[in-house]
Amino acid sequence: MLRMRFVARFVRSGIALLFSVLIVLSAQKPKSQQVERGREFLGLAPPPDAAAAARGEKTYAQACAFCHGVKANGAEGPNLVRSTVVLHDEKGEMIGSVIRNGRPERGMPAFPGFTAEQIYDIAEFLHSRVEAAANRYAYKVGNVITGDSKAGEKFFQTAGRCAGCHSTRGDLAHVAARYEPVDLQAEFLYPSKSPPIEVTVTEHSGQSISGKLKRIDDFSVSLWDQDGTYHSWPRDAVTVVMKDPLSAHRELLDRYTNEDMHNVLAYLETLK
Repeated sequence: MLRMRFVARFVRSGIALLFSVLIVLSAQKPKSQQVERGREFLGLAPPPDAAAAARGEKTYAQACAFCHGVKANGAEGPNLVRSTVVLHDEKGEMIGSVIRNGRPERGMPAFPGFTAEQIYDIAEFLHSRVEAAANRYAYKVGNVITGDSKAGEKFFQTAGRCAGCHSTRGDLAHVAARYEPVDLQAEFLYPSKSPPIEVTVTEHSGQSISGKLKRIDDFSVSLWDQDGTYHSWPRDAVTVVMKDPLSAHRELLDRYTNEDMHNVLAYLETLK
């Protein structure tokens, strides 16, 4: 008897470990090779019933989330996404037994009042969470163009002061054709390409040299002047004044409202 229990426990542990390894290997694939995988990928039941899962999420939230977490990935109680019971359940037949009878020895109460339909819905919700874990890199961004382009243009020209540095006929001409909407939004919030930083270094003697910053840290500062000559000084021997070309973008992060960001994106999307 003890040997049989040991074997059963070993098998369950091996299945859970295999599931974890499969998820890790799936996450390591390049995006170009990633594909959506249902529970069938794990050798389990077909993809869950979306309508039942939506109903089950509400029932689960009321009765189970306080212990197992809102997304079933654990809280006071265990992570159900990696539960072998959930992995091998198909339509609530295994999950239902645990829900109705509980596991008193582990502190889980019984819920005998749930109907078969409710148990099926909870099971489908838990199956959907397993599928989401297996497909966590298959997330697709929905439509982010929800703002008012006219309001965005007004912000661009006035409150945002964007027109002081950018031109819709110059650097921003056809910008919407160069970026996907979600990437365009990220680009104007957190620009990935920073122009050279202008810096002026003043020595204690009063002599100043300006140019493009090469490097600055706690120990030294260096630059290239307009003639292409390289200069370097100990950090504590000079005064440094830098002009950050992205300072306006950083200041706007404290001023943007969600509405402003969506409106600006909607306006930039008209620049095709």
